Amino acid sequence: MALIKSISGIRGTIGGKPGENLSPVDIVKFTAAYGCIITGDNNKKIASASPRKKAKIVIGRDGRISGIMVRNLVVGTLTGMGIDIIDLGLSTTPTVEIAVKMEGADGGIILTASHNTKEWNALKLLNNEGEFISAETGNLILEIAAHEDFSFAPVDKLGSVINDDSFLQKHIDAIINYPLVNAKAIASQNLKVVVDAINSTGAIYVPALLKALGVKNIIVLNEEVNGKFAHNPEPLPEHLTELSREVVKQKANLGIAVDPDVDRLCFVCEDGTMFGEEYTLVAVADYILSRKKPALAAGRGNTVSNMSSTRALKDITIKHGGQYFPSAVGEVNVVKKMKEVKAVIGGEGNGGIIVPDFHYGRDALIGIGLFLSHLSDHMMGAKSLRGLYPDYYISKNKMELQNGINVKNIFEKIKKKYKRHPINIEDGLKIEFDNDWVHLRTSNTEPIIRIYAESHFETTANNIALQLMKDIKEFTV
Repeated sequence: MALIKSISGIRGTIGGKPGENLSPVDIVKFTAAYGCIITGDNNKKIASASPRKKAKIVIGRDGRISGIMVRNLVVGTLTGMGIDIIDLGLSTTPTVEIAVKMEGADGGIILTASHNTKEWNALKLLNNEGEFISAETGNLILEIAAHEDFSFAPVDKLGSVINDDSFLQKHIDAIINYPLVNAKAIASQNLKVVVDAINSTGAIYVPALLKALGVKNIIVLNEEVNGKFAHNPEPLPEHLTELSREVVKQKANLGIAVDPDVDRLCFVCEDGTMFGEEYTLVAVADYILSRKKPALAAGRGNTVSNMSSTRALKDITIKHGGQYFPSAVGEVNVVKKMKEVKAVIGGEGNGGIIVPDFHYGRDALIGIGLFLSHLSDHMMGAKSLRGLYPDYYISKNKMELQNGINVKNIFEKIKKKYKRHPINIEDGLKIEFDNDWVHLRTSNTEPIIRIYAESHFETTANNIALQLMKDIKEFTV
């Protein structure tokens, strides 16, 4: 069906022909190319690459059906290159990121297709900081893979494998010990929480974290880790109706939903309404900024989100005396901007929280700890907390791309049509309409164009998105 190579990793559907899908041949080829970068065994050295060395890589996987198969291919390839492996087994994206740093590893690979459906899997590639590799490194990996410019180790220099299941507890301990996570206050609220674990590793990690935070009454939906996702795994409102109903039925204080690799996070209020995935970051940023007064006073109370995210984060940042900065879409771009502006909090409107003094990666688990701390301070429930924030509505849409479509030409025609409005072309095409906006861009993870529009009014946002989708169809002909 598809094979997508981007800054978000090597992602594709399982099965089919090599080069067209994420086949075993492609898994081996791209893993070997990454191994060349890690060992420094490549003809076009990147910064910090050294001659072939004994390297160590951390790997972990979500609960996908194809996970064991992909894991075996990755481990066999890397050990065949003489690289030692620390295998976390069933894990989360942020846990692998943290483990790379804790182990002093040379890199990491997370085997997950994040929010994509069960047919998909991917290799998410990390550097020795536990962060996603740069575009430069990614392009070099693609070049090495295309030319199959790699070699393997002789039999007496093969790598080894260590299975390590200790990082669940290490990750939780780090969250409990984070200064702004108030486990005592959370425990005092005697919360009842419903979790939608979407048949992946959130079923292991989220309840364990909640228990450590003092939450004793936990109901887990879709808790069997079998990769047979009970619904579309992207944590959007239309996919969380079961969670919403269960929160009301159980008279719970809160519902929590994560994606299969636990780097996206959203909440359901006590009345079954959505807190809003866009407002996960807004609420956590409000909490952090309210407690970072020294940083604000020193001009370091900055925030970052990608330009497809709600402007509510900008409003909250200004309220606290900080400065907001937009970035291009993609976690690596958000992290780069956060480092540039010394942001104290950042992320993406898809429910991705990045807390830089914890680690530079989207992490639903630290997000849960911080959100529950904020909720415990508020003491009036999630619905009331949501009411504190500016009310914007984002219409999120997507259109499938047919082979051969020239997106650049389409965007040029749209840009010409709306030339009287402020336009940003840093990442796709963003058009400002007074207090409203629309952002068009191709996806890093699917063969689609995303069309996001925001307004104070749902009807207006939907109408803006529909008009731009009409424009795309018109200019495709």
